[in-house]
Amino acid sequence: MVSKALVQEISQLEADFCSALSDPTRLLILYSLAEEPHNVTELTNELDVIQPTVSRHLKVLRDRGLVYTVRNGSSITYHLGDKRLTQALDLLRAVMRDRLTHRASLAKETKATINA
Repeated sequence: MVSKALVQEISQLEADFCSALSDPTRLLILYSLAEEPHNVTELTNELDVIQPTVSRHLKVLRDRGLVYTVRNGSSITYHLGDKRLTQALDLLRAVMRDRLTHRASLAKETKATINA
């Protein structure tokens, strides 16, 4: 049986992280910030996304505590909140690649069986 503590933790995980990670642009922002801190203009240029969109995504990430800012005069630089985020994303990407490879092999086997 699933414990109540696990249910609460999963609910909080979904609220804090999963919704924030549900957009490809936000994932790319996290990967970019894992390489080095950036300001909005740098992210806009690197990702080839318009500034209002980058700012909106950064707000979501910041509200969830996945990124933080450092102000230097009038410049604001965004930093990745925790390096483990990209490690977790890399793990999920590896699982996805393995699933895609498995599905492709099943499709190939099915096609070979039908053609036999």
